[in-house]
Amino acid sequence: MSDSTESGRPAYLAVLTLGALGVVFGDIGTSPLYAFREAFTVADLEVSETGVLGVLSLILWALVLVVSIKYLSYVMRADNDGEGGILALTSLLIRKSSRSRGRLFLIGVGLFGTALLYGDGMITPAISVLSAVEGLEVAVPSLGPWVLLIAAVILVILFTNQHRGTGTLGTLFGPVMVVWFVVLAILGVAQIVREPAVLQALSPFEAIGFVASEPRFAFLALGGVFLVVTGSEALYADMGHFGTRPIRLAWFGLVFPALVLNYFGQGALLLRDPGAIENPFYNLAPDMFVLPLVVLATLATVIASQALISGAYSLTSQAIQLGYLPRQHVDHTSPREFGQIYVSTINWILMIAAVALVFSFGSSSNLAAAYGVGVATDMVITTLLLFVVMRDHWKWRPATVIGLTGVFLAVDLVFFGANITKIPDGGWFPLVIGVIGFTLMATWKKGKELMNARSKRTELPIERFIASISTHPPGRVKGTGVYLFNRAGATPPTLLTNLRHHEVLHETVVLVTVEVAGQPRIPQARRAAVHALGDGFFQVVLLYGFIEDPDVPEALRNIVSTSFGFDPVEATYFIGRETVLPSSLPGMQLWREHLFSFMHRNAASAARFFGLPADKVVEVGIQVPI
Repeated sequence: MSDSTESGRPAYLAVLTLGALGVVFGDIGTSPLYAFREAFTVADLEVSETGVLGVLSLILWALVLVVSIKYLSYVMRADNDGEGGILALTSLLIRKSSRSRGRLFLIGVGLFGTALLYGDGMITPAISVLSAVEGLEVAVPSLGPWVLLIAAVILVILFTNQHRGTGTLGTLFGPVMVVWFVVLAILGVAQIVREPAVLQALSPFEAIGFVASEPRFAFLALGGVFLVVTGSEALYADMGHFGTRPIRLAWFGLVFPALVLNYFGQGALLLRDPGAIENPFYNLAPDMFVLPLVVLATLATVIASQALISGAYSLTSQAIQLGYLPRQHVDHTSPREFGQIYVSTINWILMIAAVALVFSFGSSSNLAAAYGVGVATDMVITTLLLFVVMRDHWKWRPATVIGLTGVFLAVDLVFFGANITKIPDGGWFPLVIGVIGFTLMATWKKGKELMNARSKRTELPIERFIASISTHPPGRVKGTGVYLFNRAGATPPTLLTNLRHHEVLHETVVLVTVEVAGQPRIPQARRAAVHALGDGFFQVVLLYGFIEDPDVPEALRNIVSTSFGFDPVEATYFIGRETVLPSSLPGMQLWREHLFSFMHRNAASAARFFGLPADKVVEVGIQVPI
């Protein structure tokens, strides 16, 4: 949705802003549960005035530089017709016709960044929910042995309700998050007024002094400080669900002030009571309010998980349409917001992984070691891609581009270096998931290219086919036969096979090719191009954006032409069911060919993917060696 549309409807803008609070900011909003504590734990840092003020100052300026300036002010400008996320950013590069090694390398880097987000989509629900439920160990110590099981049950409930859609969940979650951020602010203010000296950390010189006096501890502490901004990439990926303006309004109007107040409140508490470092968040509250706070925090962390889950759905849908993943059914959960979707396969993979992580790592502190490496890598990749977009798409002056991205990259690399130290303690997990995801996407893309290349060698131009049947006309039957094939101008193998076996053709033959553009949406006026080929043959090319689900019958129904027209519901649709045969032909390693064959067999039905009526589809088997 465009910002102009939003600004024209204040009531709807308010609803979207509330929804954004409920979905987009959950991850960043629940970092106070563990981030401040982990900054001291990961660095084995002594709780002192210098350390507390230094860490607080680092947290504040990380939120300002990374979230407020980098992402909200610049990265979110790099939307692809309203869609955000690394893959949408990468697709801006795909639009360029250049196939230089540098551009192909950046596209590959973007794919790896996309794959890393799946790892964070697994870790975020686990660490968020587990960190909240661990509050039971403070409020009701006897429930300590049940913490892992309770966290796992909550995660299962969350994932089994994802099919209701982010819009519905956001509307339900939004009011809870408003309460959460207000409580964060109140808890923080209550401590700040008791120890106003903590406000010294507003000055960046406190961070500079801390780094100068304790460089080793400060560097290690950055691994914990980074946890306060780990929701930034999810924020960008979820941009298509709600739009940029609601996200910015929610951040500057409520989220950012509440987070700063709470972090400063935790700092004020530690200045008075260094022993509170064991759980500074829950120690902010009076004893009688700890249990209600645990309940509220649990609700908030369930919501926090939504940001990464929703982002994973968006990235999957984009990857499918851009040809980097096999077809999967995508459910649209909102009639008004196209970006609100649900992908069942991804949902169940994330659920199983998140529950397994809870039991494998056993505590939020252990999970914190795995958390951050993937996001830190993604932030570096986003900055590199943003540099190219600023230079090639926005045409900004080189000095401006180098200056801005230079500052962003310097911050990113410092955080990246601090997180690399976590790899032996669990940081390897998101990297492994990233490598697996990248391998799957690269293999699928390469495999499809090989299939097309093999088929192209033996394909027959449609003009030659029509000329051949004009000299030896086959029998023609009433009705319309629609043949789907991915290359316009070529004779579909399904058409040749059908003619060879049945020796008849429909009186009207429509050859349909579906193409995906490097932009999210295509206007209806540009959807279809029709070419009359003669002898009852028509070539139709349908163009879709990479977030749109192709509905072939609907597109055919909307074509307005005096020479072309039929009832798509009454037509017969012919599609190919290819069987991929791994071989010794050059192209890919044999293990990747077997992997591609497995992925191809498990892709969603082409009939369902293209919206074809199930009782009007004929599938023709085709063997394709790669």
